[in-house]
Amino acid sequence: MAAEPPKIELRGVELAYGSYVVMRDINARIPAGEVFVIMGGSGCGKSTLMRAMIGRLAPARGEILFDGRNPFADGAGAASERRNFGVMFQGGALWSSMTLAENVALPLEQYTRLTAAEIREVARMKLALVGLKGFEGYFPSEISGGMRKRASLARAMALDPEILFFDEPSAGLDPLSSRRLDELMLQLRDTLGATVVVVTHELDSIFAIADTAIFLDAASRTVKAVGHPRELRDHSPDPAVRAFLTRGESETNDRPAAVPASSIE
Repeated sequence: MAAEPPKIELRGVELAYGSYVVMRDINARIPAGEVFVIMGGSGCGKSTLMRAMIGRLAPARGEILFDGRNPFADGAGAASERRNFGVMFQGGALWSSMTLAENVALPLEQYTRLTAAEIREVARMKLALVGLKGFEGYFPSEISGGMRKRASLARAMALDPEILFFDEPSAGLDPLSSRRLDELMLQLRDTLGATVVVVTHELDSIFAIADTAIFLDAASRTVKAVGHPRELRDHSPDPAVRAFLTRGESETNDRPAAVPASSIE
């Protein structure tokens, strides 16, 4: 019997804006249920790669496969494939004029046939799952940055997606809130069985959550390494990879004990 294809596979992907090549020869296999981290310094193309993975940017070369298929090749099936994606954008990207419950309800209104009462109940449950029970009627401006991140995560989970994408989820958070958000992402991965793709340059998060990481190098516009971040830190033959992963090493070798995700503020 043939082995099942990985949940996501990158085959010789090249990213470009016109004639300007951002990154070339990206190859990776992401099994179902894995946390895959896209790491590298500023300007290396991390968010650009995520845009390509969610179908918002067509690769200049190569292909991105989901369960062995390329749903974005000709546009057919792209909409249904995106329904299987949950995306948490950098900064949260919540609608400021909507309450938290209304933000979470939006994808349910657009992509399901649930009744208004059913949508309200699902939104309430998703917010409770990320520790925001009782905050359904609050507006984004009325809560803290960490709570806005969690509300954005609840919206990303609204449709029970098979794949969750996070773009710099810890950006702007203090270390404690960042650590709690990492723990929450892992809890949700385990609960939902989702495959998780995270764009980040934060070492604490990389070492805490990654099953596999890919290192994008802005100078060479190539992938310098793929593997578990601790293995890459200790054994990568590339000095750029080791230098990136040993910044503030004493603070990132071992993470403090987990704290309840519901206490993020």
